[in-house]
Amino acid sequence: MTKFGLLYSNKSMISNSPISFPSDTPFSERLLYGVRKALRKLAEETAAKGGSLVVKVDGEIKEVSAAELLKTLPEHNDIR
Repeated sequence: MTKFGLLYSNKSMISNSPISFPSDTPFSERLLYGVRKALRKLAEETAAKGGSLVVKVDGEIKEVSAAELLKTLPEHNDIR
């Protein structure tokens, strides 16, 4: 496996298994679920490395500790 593959292979707490939505769930809701799940995974992986992320807070662009950002995100069970 490549170095990249080792770094990004299933270290996240979020399951990569597909989720089943009711057939009447709008595409926009399914899309937002995926974006929230991806953001949580990014924050978890970055926090595990002790890194930081650049975010926009109150109109200002700031560098924030990924661990601090993770505290503000919903738990992986509550994303939906």
